[in-house]
Amino acid sequence: MRTGNEPMTARSPLRLRCGLAAFGLVWTIAGTVLFALAGQPGWAIACGVLVAVTVVDLTLIIRHIRQGPHYQPGRDVPPYEAVREERRGR
Repeated sequence: MRTGNEPMTARSPLRLRCGLAAFGLVWTIAGTVLFALAGQPGWAIACGVLVAVTVVDLTLIIRHIRQGPHYQPGRDVPPYEAVREERRGR
């Protein structure tokens, strides 16, 4: 149930996700290079695919960080009332 203060007290973990994605990007690039040098093309391709996924994730995270609190209502928006279902006599 909504209490009305979520937009003011909500915290987004986007900066944490950005740090973790950057950390993952470093390790997947290192894995791709090391497996390629070790003569393991299958593992190098698998790490290369993870590099692509990590880059897409990092791009989306940075996009969301730059948008800021775009879709969150301001302080002047009152909380909505909870929907109450009428009970029928059975």
